[in-house]
Amino acid sequence: MFSTEYEFTLPLGYLDAEGTLHRDGVMRLATAADEILPMKDPRVRALPAYLIVVLLARVMVRLGTLPEVNPAVVEGLFSQDLTYLQELYNRLNGLSPPAVAVTCPHCEAGFEMEAPLPGESAATPWSGSTRRSPNSDAMSTGPTAS
Repeated sequence: MFSTEYEFTLPLGYLDAEGTLHRDGVMRLATAADEILPMKDPRVRALPAYLIVVLLARVMVRLGTLPEVNPAVVEGLFSQDLTYLQELYNRLNGLSPPAVAVTCPHCEAGFEMEAPLPGESAATPWSGSTRRSPNSDAMSTGPTAS
């Protein structure tokens, strides 16, 4: 069955003004509007890092017994909880590699690892260098005769 809403439990929880701790919540899948409309928000335009605050406020359906989840609530989250929700958002919306269960062929220990997203390949790993080779001709106009 296709599900669009997912329950979660925050590692620490949101502490409201009355001292109530809210840890259990529900996040829904993001829509195109969720990704696009926050770009018009003046807070996001002034500070692009604020995008995640607006995004999470849009997709969190419930957090504890709060009447609503708005940007002020997301601003009040502990850093650990914000990181948790960002990772959950990315995983639910296919923005991070899925974890797959694997078994070591040598010791047979089981563990999880990230599977590459479609189109990603480790065949040509990034070397971290953008320098040209010492033999390259910076003024090259095409192939040279051997």
